[in-house]
Amino acid sequence: MFSLDIPQVPYSDPWLQPLSARLAMLHRRKVRVAYFYEEPNNSTFRYRAYNMAQVLNEADESNVSASYFFLSDVARFDEIADAAGVLVICRSRYCHRVNGLIAKFRARRKRVLFDVDDLVFDTDYAHLVVATLGLDVAQKGLWDDWFAMIARMGQTLRLCDGAITTNEFLAQKITDYSGLPAFVVPNFMNKEQLAVAEDVFAAKQRMRFVGDEKICLGYFSGSPSHRLDYAIVEPALAEVLAQRPNVEVMVVGYIEHGPRMREFADRVSRQPFHDYVNLQRLLGAVEFNLMPLQSNAFTDCKSELKYFEAASVGTLSIASPSFTYRGAIREGENGYLAKAHEWTASILSAIDRSESYEAMATEARRDALLKFGWQHQGATILRALQLI
Repeated sequence: MFSLDIPQVPYSDPWLQPLSARLAMLHRRKVRVAYFYEEPNNSTFRYRAYNMAQVLNEADESNVSASYFFLSDVARFDEIADAAGVLVICRSRYCHRVNGLIAKFRARRKRVLFDVDDLVFDTDYAHLVVATLGLDVAQKGLWDDWFAMIARMGQTLRLCDGAITTNEFLAQKITDYSGLPAFVVPNFMNKEQLAVAEDVFAAKQRMRFVGDEKICLGYFSGSPSHRLDYAIVEPALAEVLAQRPNVEVMVVGYIEHGPRMREFADRVSRQPFHDYVNLQRLLGAVEFNLMPLQSNAFTDCKSELKYFEAASVGTLSIASPSFTYRGAIREGENGYLAKAHEWTASILSAIDRSESYEAMATEARRDALLKFGWQHQGATILRALQLI
């Protein structure tokens, strides 16, 4: 494990601005893009609206400005429709207010796009989604809730002129469902994340990537819905802990351990959910970031974010070979891939290649910054918005 002498960064959500400030941000330039999300959050909204607006607004040579708006801004929807030339509806469920916003842009002959980062718009996949998330199918109202949510999302999508999403696999699912063209803009890291990542990586470089005598395996969960994914790797963790006394495990977020891990309780640490900026410090402290996923169409739609956030701080990932992880990770060069029955062997092999760690971690960071740094996304976003 790496002992990083990097203090916690004071954090507050940077998007919590009054409507007046967000309107002023929209009006800064001639070509204007309005992003819409039902209400802001630290996950999809951050990646698909806040980060996009940050990139567009940071481009000094551009004539494009962008801002983000919410259901709570309904009283000003006419003003937003007058000001913006393009509306991007991000993963929002159909309702009369969403329909009204789209109608206002349509009445002004302006383009409306739908941005979605998950397979949550086609009810044909509702059962798969529920099963993958490990939800209690006997829970009263569960099927009503999930079919309603997915159907409402699909209805919003069908009202738009096109779509934007995170990878080619999901883009094809969108087109198959809606008949609309779908453009790919990957999830990526913003300025705040990369500022902390720079400090973390520099600290590890000064240490020559040599930590204490322990090797730490990290599992980072943003929600309890990853319980079945974690179950894939937990037996391997128990086997590795049994074989290697110098290995520890850090679990961050909401996951609960199964009984096989109880005998290793003194070597398993827990960390609470962290904001996305300070999460970079925890990611940088572990040697390996574990990314198990079930193998199905829903998980193949997931983005590369767990890979690139770890790579940005010089931490190597071991991942299930999903569609996006296969595309991001080059085995033995910038990380490792492990099928369900290979996790024990893959973890042990990665640990035993300590002589390659620094070179691989450096390559992983280079790759992550080039492909998933905010500085390199401008042209991709503009093409998806059909502004170039």
